[in-house]
Amino acid sequence: MRAVIQRVSRASVDVDNETIGSIERGFLVLLGVADEDTEEDMAYLVKKITQMRIFEDEAGKMNLSLKDVDGELLIISQFTLFASTKKGNRPSFTDFSKDMYLKFIAACRDCGIHTEEGEFGAHMMVSLVNDGPVTITIDSKQRH
Repeated sequence: MRAVIQRVSRASVDVDNETIGSIERGFLVLLGVADEDTEEDMAYLVKKITQMRIFEDEAGKMNLSLKDVDGELLIISQFTLFASTKKGNRPSFTDFSKDMYLKFIAACRDCGIHTEEGEFGAHMMVSLVNDGPVTITIDSKQRH
């Protein structure tokens, strides 16, 4: 499971010219879920993302989490995070697990964080204002 986390002051996602999810201060998470990802991978990433301290405290240091700042999540399925570019110039992709994507969203909500989502498999238009900019990548298979 791979995630690109962007600290945002606002973000939204549109499908067919209709906004289906939007947040204010928080994280836009581009989430790639491979078929071989496990519940353990999901739990690891949910914990890392929901507890990540990348908001500034009163001293200007990155020391506050989403809960500390009453932040929100916008989670977008992003299968291209697993694109292989080893052969030629056209990327190839693996299969993805919609079920695990939906479980990930539910787990974030269970942490008490307001969570919006994109539409799995849809062509989405994602807008954001990256705050900082701060962008961090996490791969559940590269913990050590």
